[in-house]
Formats: sequence, structure tokens, C-alpha cells
Amino acid sequence: MAFELPERTGQCILGIAEDWDSSHVTLSYHEKRNGKWVPVGKSWKGRLGSKGLAWGRGIHPNPRGVEAKQEGDGRSPAGVFNLGGVWGQAGSVKKHPETFYRQVTTRDLWVEDANSKFYNQFLTLNHEPKSAWEKAAQMRQNDYPHSLKMFIAHNAFPEIKRGAGSSIFFHIWRSEGAAATAGCTTMLESKLRWLIATVDPGLRPLYVLLPRSEYENLKTDWKLP
Repeated sequence: MAFELPERTGQCILGIAEDWDSSHVTLSYHEKRNGKWVPVGKSWKGRLGSKGLAWGRGIHPNPRGVEAKQEGDGRSPAGVFNLGGVWGQAGSVKKHPETFYRQVTTRDLWVEDANSKFYNQFLTLNHEPKSAWEKAAQMRQNDYPHSLKMFIAHNAFPEIKRGAGSSIFFHIWRSEGAAATAGCTTMLESKLRWLIATVDPGLRPLYVLLPRSEYENLKTDWKLP
């Protein structure tokens, strides 16, 4: 798979799971200095999908014939992904000035319906949700772990594949890390807030998530941290 991280990428969040079926991940943050990746701070723990990982749709090439992530499979997408904006319930959040932030309202939706033309996209209604479909897609939930999240651009616009997985974010972990996710990457709230404050869109930040075996195989060719 001929690929390497873009030269202008200066920030990378690296996630390493022990194997394809693990829901636990070790996360670390790296910056490129003088052309070389340098770890910044200590690594920290996070949680992944309850079923582990499957190859996702990011900026990386996928091996042929492998099992790819599907909607509702309980797996986190593996690969290399751009980072999108931030959504939260607070009026503001500490962040880089160029990072998109949206205070979520009852009219804000993230569409997980693979039959919708808005699949895996953020949508704001011009009215309060009325239908069951609209209410099911509401981002504002009475659920603290989802009160702050950053988009991981898996299967993202404009190259969205129906049914290939949606609504993948970094967000606050559940039950102090005791619970796995449906596909997102979760962590301690303080670490999430630090990450959001640190990411600089001008440095083309990326999230690399891989099982350890794939990371070791691809590290040199992909020029990973």
C-alpha cells in the first residue's frame, strides 16, 4: 500500500490497540519538529468499539479483500483520518481560533440513517424536531459523555459511502473508562479538552488508529510517529 502521511502534517494523535478485537487503546500525541516526529507528554488510555477495529475510510489506502467497517458493527475505524470540528453543549470551549466549534441546540442533527442523502453529515433544522427520524438524529442528548466531541473524519463528506459507518468522534468516556463504544474513541474528559485545545487546523492534524501488528508493519512506509 503506497502511502505516507502528508508532508505538511505537523500534529498526529496515535492510537494503538493490542489487536483487531480489542476495545482498549493507548493514545499519544506527536508533533513534527525539524522533519521528525516527537512525542509530546505522556500516553493515555482510551476506549474503542466493543467489537474492536475494522479498516475505515480515511486518507489511507485499504488492503484488498479485508473486512471494512460497516454501520452498526460495533467497530472503530482503523487507518489515518483528518480531524473535523468540535460540537458541545457549553457556550464555548478552549480551542485554537481556527477550530470550528458549534454549541449544540435541539435542532442540530448528525444523520446515521444510511438511506438518507444526509448520511454521516451534520444538519441543522429550521424547526424543532417533530418526526421520530429527526428526534433520533439529535446531537443534543441527556448523556454527559456526548456533551463534548470532535469529529474523526471517517467516511466523510464528500466521499461518503452508504452504510460504511457514521458518527465517529472523540468524546468523553463512559463509566470512567469501564465501557466500550459503538465505534468512537473515548477518553478522560480532561484529556479530551486538552486535545481540543492543542489541535491546530493549520498543521493538518491527523488521527492514526491501528492494531499493534499493523502499526509495526506500516510505521516505516507510512512515516508514522
